[in-house]
Amino acid sequence: MSEVPQKKVSLEGKVIAITGANRGIGLGIADCCMANGALAVYSIDIGETGEDFKLVSERYPGKLHAITADVTKEANVTEAVDKILSEAGALHGMVVNAGRTKHKPALDFTTEEIDQLWSINLYGSFYCARVAARAFIKQGVKGSIVFTASMASYRPNKRVPSAPYGASKAGVKNMTHTLAMEWAQYGIRVNSVSPGLVKTAMTYWVEQQPDWEQQLKYYGGIPRLAEIEELGGAYVYLLSDAASYTTSIDIPVNGVIGSEVSPAYWPGSSQGDAPEFDRDKSLFRRPLSKIGGKYLSISD
Repeated sequence: MSEVPQKKVSLEGKVIAITGANRGIGLGIADCCMANGALAVYSIDIGETGEDFKLVSERYPGKLHAITADVTKEANVTEAVDKILSEAGALHGMVVNAGRTKHKPALDFTTEEIDQLWSINLYGSFYCARVAARAFIKQGVKGSIVFTASMASYRPNKRVPSAPYGASKAGVKNMTHTLAMEWAQYGIRVNSVSPGLVKTAMTYWVEQQPDWEQQLKYYGGIPRLAEIEELGGAYVYLLSDAASYTTSIDIPVNGVIGSEVSPAYWPGSSQGDAPEFDRDKSLFRRPLSKIGGKYLSISD
C-alpha cells in the first residue's frame, strides 16, 4: 500500500483470494475485483467450477484461478494461500465469503445441522482470516480482510427463521471488530459486508411469494432483489487503498430493507411506533408500557 492516501478506488496490481467464489456471490465479487484492475483473483472453494466460472474467466484471461480446499480445515486453507504466494508472489486481500445457510424453526434443528452451519460460517471464517493475516505479516503487506456477514446478523426473519445462521453471522461481525482491533498494529484492516436479499439460486422463492409486492410497499426501499454484481462495489472499496483508514466497519448492502433500526422492522412496531433515540442516554427506547417497563439499550 502506498503511504500517500489514494483518491481512486482501484485494485490495480493486487492479488485477491475469495473463499467460495466458484459461483454465486463469491464469483460476482471476483468479477468486480477484476473489472477494477485486480492482477489476479483466486477462488478457494471445495466445490467444482461451472459454466458461470468459465464465462467470467474468459472475460479476464489468465486472471481467475481456482484452488480446491476445505475452509473448515485450517491446514487446507494454509496450503491454498501458500500456493497463491508461490504462483502470484503476493497476497493483498482476502474475502472470507464461503458460507452455508439453512432455515427452519429453532426447535427443529438437529445438532448435526447446527454443527454444519457453524463449522463453515464461524470456524471456517476464523481460520481463513487468521491464515490471511499470517501471510500479510510474513510479507510485510498491509492487507485487507473482508468478511461476508448478513442482514440476518442485525435482525431475524420471521418468514424464514434460522437462529443458528443468524448467530453465526452475528459472530462474524463480532469477529470483524475484534480482529480489526488486534491486527491494526500490523496495518491489517478487517471489515465486513452484509448483503440483503440477493438474486441467487438460494433466493428464487422470494419473488414468488404471493404478497411480495405488498411487502415491498410496506417496508420501503428499492423494490427488487439485488443483482450479485451490485454487492461488488462495497468489497472493492474495502479491499482498495482508498479505504486505507477504514477498519472495523460493516457495510449493509440491502436497498434499505432490513436496516438495523428501520421503523418497519423494529420488533412489534409499525410506521407510527418507531423507537426514538435518546441522545443523552445513548440508547433506543420505546414507550415503557410496550416493552415491559424496561428501557432497551443497544446491547439488550
